[in-house]
Amino acid sequence: MGHGGPPYVIPDYKQFQVKGITQLEELQKALEKKGLKDPWIRNEAWRYHPGFGTPGARAMKFFFRGFPLGLALTIATVAITKMAGGDDEHGHGHH
Repeated sequence: MGHGGPPYVIPDYKQFQVKGITQLEELQKALEKKGLKDPWIRNEAWRYHPGFGTPGARAMKFFFRGFPLGLALTIATVAITKMAGGDDEHGHGHH
């Protein structure tokens, strides 16, 4: 949309392989023991790629992505309200 290219680069799917990922290799072996095969298991390999971080790091990013901006806006709102002489009693008539 006029910003000099796409905002992200889609990685090549061939770089994500089950080989070398212990958890997925163990899952493949367990399935093979039961006579099963998961043809889509490579689609989970990206989760273990170092570029995507650990599950905990991804969760922290998900939940706290907007935290700094939200905190700054909250502080600015409180400061502006105090400077504008905001009502400390909130106008409820309680004394």
